[in-house]
Order: sequence, then structure tokens, then C-alpha cells
Amino acid sequence: MPKVSIIIPFYNCPYVSEAIASALNQTYQEREIIVVNDGSTRFTEKIQPYLEQIRYIEKSNGGTASALNAGIRLSEGKYIAWLSSDDYFLPDKLEKQLEWMIKNELKICFSSFYQMNEKSEIIGEPVTLYFQNNEQMVRTLKRRNIFNGSTAIIHKKIFQEIGYFDESLLYTHDYDFWLRVAQITSIGYLDVPTVLYRIHEGMGSKKYKPGIRKELQYIRNNGR
Repeated sequence: MPKVSIIIPFYNCPYVSEAIASALNQTYQEREIIVVNDGSTRFTEKIQPYLEQIRYIEKSNGGTASALNAGIRLSEGKYIAWLSSDDYFLPDKLEKQLEWMIKNELKICFSSFYQMNEKSEIIGEPVTLYFQNNEQMVRTLKRRNIFNGSTAIIHKKIFQEIGYFDESLLYTHDYDFWLRVAQITSIGYLDVPTVLYRIHEGMGSKKYKPGIRKELQYIRNNGR
């Protein structure tokens, strides 16, 4: 089976040890875990117990896109999975999602997910998307970011075809990348939860709303 590289960007996140543990606990064994410390000044001690089981990179702070790109460039896997350091992979995420991707000949795939709180308790039913076809999905994507990056599995060939995450975008690099991907290939969506997505006060979508709005306008103005 093909190797999957799990990239975990890390910047001052108190939940990083839970993210790493969930990556290590995958039923799919052909995987490597790359933790990219993006200039953190706090919580680095939470990584120490896992150093013999992961690849660990330290770099100066440049934002999530730069951390993802650094990990992708050093990765050995045929596929890339992104795990935010405050989120959590369910144990069969890679096994279930990759099998479905290969069966359907997809280069990129997202899934539904659960939300959880600061205590890692699941909140409500899975967050799910419904589309009649890929065209409807793309039309919706052009209006707003509908995908959770931690649910993504991406074939490495995509980065060769369209480039990496835009490091000038501190908050919307994922949305920009999904729009570029939609121009070259079909996007798969597996209606099975594979991730626990953490809702907390320190999350970027709450802290950086003005910056997010500004970047979204930039993306639209540039015809993505």
C-alpha cells in the first residue's frame, strides 16, 4: 500500500500531543508523521515523548502554509494528509479514506467530521456536506470554503501540477489551494467522519476574522 505522510504544523498549541497520538494510533501502518514546529515558544515539551516515533522539524515562524510546505517538501509519502495540531484523527481515518480514494481514482478527498470541545468531548452529530455532483460542489466552493483541511488526503502529484500552499496567505491558504485544485481535477467527498475538529477560543477562525475577510477579498479579486 502507498505511504501517507501526515503533516502536523505546530505553533504554540496545547493540544499537539493529542494530535500526534492520534496519528500514531492509525490502523494504516504505511505512514510517516512529520511535525513542523513553526517557531513555537510554548508547549514544545509536549512533543518530546514522541521524538523517536516522528520526524521533527524546527523553523522560524512563517505561518501555517509555510509549515505545511516545509513538511510536504521533506515528505516521502505518495499521499499527504494534513492534521491541524488542535485536531484529532479517528483511528481508521487513513485506512478507510485512502481505500475509497484509490477505488474511485481520486487525487484529493475530504470527509465529514465531528466537532469537539476543549475537553475533547464530541459535540453533536457529524458535520456533513451533500452534493448532487462534482459541478455543484465546485459552484458552492467558489462561494465559500466548505472543506475542513484536517480531513484532506492529497496525492503528491497535485503539488507538482499546481504548486504548494500560498505562503503570503496567513489564514486562507487552504481555501486558495482548494480552488486551484478544483480547476484541474475532481474532488472526492467521503460521507464518513474521519476527524475530530476542536472548537476553542484560541482557534484562528475566531481570532483573525478581519484578516480572513481581507484575504478572501484578495482571492476573489484574483479570479480563483
